[in-house]
Amino acid sequence: MTDDADISTAEQAANDARVLGFGRLLGAANRLEYILGRAIEEECGISHLMFEVLLILGRAGAPGMTMRAVAQEQVLTTGGATRLVDRMVDAGLVVRAADPGDRRVQVVRLTPLGEETTVRAARSHVENIRRYFLEPLPADHRDQFVEDLRILSFAARDALPRLR
Repeated sequence: MTDDADISTAEQAANDARVLGFGRLLGAANRLEYILGRAIEEECGISHLMFEVLLILGRAGAPGMTMRAVAQEQVLTTGGATRLVDRMVDAGLVVRAADPGDRRVQVVRLTPLGEETTVRAARSHVENIRRYFLEPLPADHRDQFVEDLRILSFAARDALPRLR
């Protein structure tokens, strides 16, 4: 790879290995998001974003999560999280309740239907991940690739300003 000082033309910028690598990452992520998201919508009747929130709430367990925490986990504004959770409440996937420790704070929890939908969607999603995300990679690279993505994800999350 070249030093960034070596970029002095548009052609060099467009062909820089770092720029190409990041562009490929975004392209793969966007295409996989579309493929996997469509499968969840068709097979389970929920959006990929709703599925991600169901997974976040599944990780949180019985106590649930505050609306603010849901927004931060999904990099949504609090208004965006509220609208999404409203749709999920209407679909019977989650309930919202006042936090016993602070009545001004709303906590979101899975309903039994939300739990069932999470499991059903995850079973389908895992198969599609295997097919479209892992199988194209050499078998001996898969675990390291997934670990590298975890590192990148956490580093990017830590670099983000906390949403208010």
